[in-house]
Amino acid sequence: MQHIPMPYLLFLGDVMDPLAAKTARGIHVWRPDSCVGQIRLAADSVSLGLEEMDVATAKARGARTMVLGTANSGGKLPAHWLDSIKSAIRAGMNVANGLHQGLNDIPELVALAKEHQVALFDVRHMRPKLDTGTGIKRSGKRLLTVGTDCSVGKMYTSLALEAAMRELDINAEFRATGQTGVLVAGAGIAIDAVIADFISGAVEALAPANDEHHWDIIEGQGSLYHPSFAGVSMGLIHGAQAHLLVMCHELGRPHMRHLLHQPMPTLHQCVETNLAAARLTSPDVKLAGFSLNTSGVTEQEAKAALTAITAEFGVPATDPVRFGIKEMAQWIKDNG
Repeated sequence: MQHIPMPYLLFLGDVMDPLAAKTARGIHVWRPDSCVGQIRLAADSVSLGLEEMDVATAKARGARTMVLGTANSGGKLPAHWLDSIKSAIRAGMNVANGLHQGLNDIPELVALAKEHQVALFDVRHMRPKLDTGTGIKRSGKRLLTVGTDCSVGKMYTSLALEAAMRELDINAEFRATGQTGVLVAGAGIAIDAVIADFISGAVEALAPANDEHHWDIIEGQGSLYHPSFAGVSMGLIHGAQAHLLVMCHELGRPHMRHLLHQPMPTLHQCVETNLAAARLTSPDVKLAGFSLNTSGVTEQEAKAALTAITAEFGVPATDPVRFGIKEMAQWIKDNG
């Protein structure tokens, strides 16, 4: 599987909305040692607090890839970013891009990259040749994060679990299925760019047979209860052949994301539906716990909700941002 060379220079462009820089922010949070610095086109644009530097300085400091770490409406590449991209290429730096518009679709950049012997990584379209899934039993252990809805913390939970499990000397590796995750990990498959028939096969390729004590922590996408993305979630579940599922949820969310007419499922409904789907390729799959976003309530209310969920389901429940996820990692070590 193709890997994006680290460390990175994070290109923030001139975006003003902090949410638009979530890719760069995710890299900085989870792989700080892989961030040489940041480059911006406007002094008042979003900043990560990294050292400001130009392309030449970053290259001299060891940066191997400039990452376009921000997004915009429509996923188009702004024309005024091209000069910075060309400068990185001429300096001998690879360029990685999470936008829908590909760098490899711009002939001028392709020719320049070839001339300077660097690579252009279009993360949404960076994948090996894929086959359809088979469901054939494979060695190793796998955990998949699933959700009651979209944008409930599946990537954050997966990365937090990887870190917590490694602290317990568990051989764990994050497997990315979204563009931000791919840039954090340096490899992966952006599932939203995979043809539907090949989703389960893509996950089988992403988390292949491995040592019996090795854990792949697979980043989930979407939700079986979201009409827009349930098909993606189902393909991930079948391809993962997961031994354990972790359910992600935002406490108090009133309806499915962007669908005011679609009510949220209960945790019980979501757990049973996901386990039933997962049993097709992993008959002995189990629930390992719950990861909740409790930012909308007080700490006291959050603790009360987590205690109630743990009592009802008999597995750990936590908010990894507020309270960490070490207890769940320990549960996995003891019960996985």
